[in-house]
Amino acid sequence: MNRVTDDPSNDFFFEAYDRENIAYGMQPSPELAAYLSQTGAKASTYTQRPKAIDLGAGAGRDTLALAAAGYDVTSVDVSERGLDRIRERAERADLSERIQTVVCDVRELSMEANVYSAVIATTVLDHIPESDAPAVWNKMSASLTDHGMLYAQVHTTEDPGSNQSPGKESDQPVSETAGAVINYFRPNQLVGWACDPKSKLRVLRYEERLEWDTTHGAPHQHGKAVLLAVRQGFHPEWFGQPAAFPRPEQD
Repeated sequence: MNRVTDDPSNDFFFEAYDRENIAYGMQPSPELAAYLSQTGAKASTYTQRPKAIDLGAGAGRDTLALAAAGYDVTSVDVSERGLDRIRERAERADLSERIQTVVCDVRELSMEANVYSAVIATTVLDHIPESDAPAVWNKMSASLTDHGMLYAQVHTTEDPGSNQSPGKESDQPVSETAGAVINYFRPNQLVGWACDPKSKLRVLRYEERLEWDTTHGAPHQHGKAVLLAVRQGFHPEWFGQPAAFPRPEQD
């Protein structure tokens, strides 16, 4: 772990992650959870545990799910308090040996090519300037193995906190942490990156939606884009979220 600072005044999310009921809840992102439930158990069949990286890991809701599914996870965030909570939760779940925490700005993070079987970026590309986000995306996609999965979630211009239309015209309540979002994605922008041939990805799921968040502060609305993709040419046993026409239970 790289320790940057213990000063809460330098940690925008300190209070949100310091609460007894941690902001953003305990449950992993539903699309990621569905993928792991269908494919994650196979991680234990690797000669070595596959590697995952969780960028903007926060307090660890996705990190813990990845570790429980059999991955060795590197959790990256600028919030030291968030990473503290990951280590606390990992110890309680007996997953500490599978999780490494790193305090780092994702723009400064070195990511080698062809290393990670899972790359997660839940609301992090929207927390950095628009001019920097494509370079981080390129590092993410290049770091995937031939059997890798990439999950990304960003706030969109539909968000009531956005300074662009249609979000700026919304009369719905805004998140208490909206100040951390500085790059609202335009319609189809994220999926456009994934479909760029240079990304070498195959999109399994993409959705732009409005959602309500009751996990922190007063209930508020978000505009989100959600992407689940795999390395081009990789065909995992994915049945959707929720699973469409799943295999019947065997007697």
